[in-house]
Amino acid sequence: MYQPSPPSLKRSISGESQNSHASQATTASRSSSKLLFGEIPLTPATTVDGRSTRSNSSICNLVLSTSSAFLRFWLNDNCREGLLSLVDREDLPNLRLVCHDFSTRAAPYLFEDITVTFKSSTFTKPARIEALSRIGHHVKTLNFNLPHGPETFLPPIIDPETGEEKPFLYEPQVQIPLTLHEKVKQPKYGSWEMTDLLIKQYPPLFHAATNVPAFVTAFSHLTNMMHLKVSCPGFDNAPRHHRSTVDYALISLRIAIERAPLYSLHTLSLLPIHPGGLLYLHPMLGFGSTPSSAKRWGQIRRLAIHMESIPFSSSNPRIQMQSLEHLRILHAYLRTLSKGLTRLFFRWKGERGPSPLSLDKEPCMLPSEELMIHPSMRGQVRGPRPLRFSRLRYMELENALMDSSQIANFIHRHRRTLAEFNFEDVRLRSGNWDEALEPLTQISGNDAWKRKVEEVMDVPIILSPVDIEPRVMGPLLEEQDEVRERSGPVLSRWLSKGKRETAKKSAREGFWGSGEHMRKFLRGSMFSSWR
Repeated sequence: MYQPSPPSLKRSISGESQNSHASQATTASRSSSKLLFGEIPLTPATTVDGRSTRSNSSICNLVLSTSSAFLRFWLNDNCREGLLSLVDREDLPNLRLVCHDFSTRAAPYLFEDITVTFKSSTFTKPARIEALSRIGHHVKTLNFNLPHGPETFLPPIIDPETGEEKPFLYEPQVQIPLTLHEKVKQPKYGSWEMTDLLIKQYPPLFHAATNVPAFVTAFSHLTNMMHLKVSCPGFDNAPRHHRSTVDYALISLRIAIERAPLYSLHTLSLLPIHPGGLLYLHPMLGFGSTPSSAKRWGQIRRLAIHMESIPFSSSNPRIQMQSLEHLRILHAYLRTLSKGLTRLFFRWKGERGPSPLSLDKEPCMLPSEELMIHPSMRGQVRGPRPLRFSRLRYMELENALMDSSQIANFIHRHRRTLAEFNFEDVRLRSGNWDEALEPLTQISGNDAWKRKVEEVMDVPIILSPVDIEPRVMGPLLEEQDEVRERSGPVLSRWLSKGKRETAKKSAREGFWGSGEHMRKFLRGSMFSSWR
């Protein structure tokens, strides 16, 4: 008995369209042979943003599905993007292997957040740069790791003939000489003698860190990057007062950010950073800076810094002077970014340090007395000037040591813009928290705000560390995971009359019950034996 053959799963294509489809497939197969990360080159079916330009019938050839319901679901932007946002990151590479359209649609979610650990071949291999050019426009967050280690610290440069140490003044070479005459005229490290010594005595990681054009080329592909996270871990176990390839890499990184078209960049996280690292990231004090360098850093709206603690208690005069210099660098760096910042998070890693927001009031930073200064320099402005964040709305400071007057001055100075602040694990050298938060009482005219931030509750037992300072305000910024965009009210939302006291009271009573109920509960429990 004759049985008809099952229908074909693919749509029949005319001869003209077959030739066109074959030529496009051949082109795609040629370019796919160069892929490293599974990214799919652009074809007439897709655009740069990943949206399809073909009809529904053409999509059948890409998705290979005969289900009209699935096609309607997949072609709906909201449904498709909602599904892809819920897919685990580990499953996205496998999803991209299904078909061409799946690969194109899932690419923005897979390459949205990438991590790069700097090595000698990170930006020098052509295959890596070519792959970065294909996926770079998807990158929104870049985690750039520059770990300290034994291979990152550089020995002194020794003259092989005399055995003496050679001084080295580094000047970044932003552009690669194209002609032989330019190469002879412009050696990479100032002179041919110094270039020859550095090539023989320094590791390849140093030469990769000073390859500024490679950094600029790589970051030029990250045109849609919004958040840059720079991490320099391992500084605790690293030898101090030595040259490091990390510092040279920070110089190249800063120049690349200033020269690449990163117009969407608005968030910078330094988690963690060593105290001297800000010198190489400063747009005006750093090597290779230009008058237009500060324009790129003026885009930064959110800044998070985890800084290694500075040894102030050292009895060594050299270390004390270096600590003061690091504080001056920190103050100058914050001043450069102060005009555009709306969110600021700062934390000392290790021992408590001074408040970077009020270094002008720190005793160690105050100018000397007039009698100890030359008469020609008396009357001049000495010491750091007060910081003023004209747009700051959210601030969090952790693990600091400061006076109550410093906190009061900061709140009063930013009372018109500041919406929320948090002093976490902050210890007061002088004064108390009532004096520190006195500007809130002056602004509101009463102390009603105190009753809103305090909650008194009868609990059977509290287990907590003894040496941790109390929280002054609620949490502000979850910087480690994600910076939340909140349209927060102004500072007056703390000072206005509260409407939630009744709700909070009823919620507590509903959870714990009345006081009589708690006494009955404790009387018949294990805690009755503690009397």
